[in-house]
Amino acid sequence: MGEGNEAMVQDEIVRELAGLRERVMGVTGTVVAASDGLVVASDSPQVRDQALAALAAAGLGLGKRTAGEVALGPLAEVEFRCQGGHVVVYAVGAEALLAVMGDEGMDGPTLAKESSRTIERVGALLEVTEAV
Repeated sequence: MGEGNEAMVQDEIVRELAGLRERVMGVTGTVVAASDGLVVASDSPQVRDQALAALAAAGLGLGKRTAGEVALGPLAEVEFRCQGGHVVVYAVGAEALLAVMGDEGMDGPTLAKESSRTIERVGALLEVTEAV
């Protein structure tokens, strides 16, 4: 795939991330990363994207291993609840992840609904990148 096409896909992913932030009260930033922790796209102005991507990949990997060990089915998400807010990490297919950061008032039910739509869209965009 040419660099121009990759840049267009990355821009479209950033638009999806910004849309999620706008649709869900309390979301403060989002990052899409490869499963190895490399940033694909980001809409998180106040966070070091590379550090978050790497840590989210590690957390998601541990969550998947834990889910497999306890045999409760596939992992849906990993959530870190902090004193000042939340970080929720979702798998995007087998090769990527979506990390969502939010404040203490983040709307969890709306995030659950809207994140699944964003994951589908981002996953489709990443497949386009891989196919070309």
